[in-house]
Amino acid sequence: MSHHHFILHKPYGYLSQFIYELKRKKKLLGELYDFPEGTMAIGRLDEDSEGLLLLTTDGKVSEQIRSKKVDKEYFVQVDGIISQEAIDLLKEGVEIGFDGGKYRTKKCEARLVPEIPDFGPRAKKIRDERHGPTSWASITVNEGKFRQVRKMTAAVGFPTLRLVRVRIGNVHLQNLKAGEVIEVANFNDNINFKSQIQY
Repeated sequence: MSHHHFILHKPYGYLSQFIYELKRKKKLLGELYDFPEGTMAIGRLDEDSEGLLLLTTDGKVSEQIRSKKVDKEYFVQVDGIISQEAIDLLKEGVEIGFDGGKYRTKKCEARLVPEIPDFGPRAKKIRDERHGPTSWASITVNEGKFRQVRKMTAAVGFPTLRLVRVRIGNVHLQNLKAGEVIEVANFNDNINFKSQIQY
């Protein structure tokens, strides 16, 4: 049986799933593309997060990408001009709330992003400049606690306003526009299963 694999730029406001059991109407991935039966998202992005999402009909591939320590890079727009000191704290790991307790994040890669990335406008407008300046940073992690990156930036005093995943392993978002989907032969050539983050 041949399987199908997809690279998607998930737009803001969509759930990373195909079925939603509760009564409230939600935007689902099936509205973006005619995916074959059995397609599943590998991992997830929150409803208010955007960017790179991989999908497949092959459960083994999904498990492989989720279970290995594959780096995931996020570009975050934060409230205020983020300092190098805050970036250094992120790199070393910060304490966040998780599962009713405290959790210290692992060491990660973090850097300032001096140029404003061209992701296009978000479906829901970010607050305007009258509320003060914003800035961008890149954070690369290989763990995925619930809303981890948002909690990390808040922990160093710079709440996240917009979050876009730009890379999973060696697969990059590149110029894919919000809502665009491309089918690929496989992820094997693109995924680097060895984490680049050195501890």
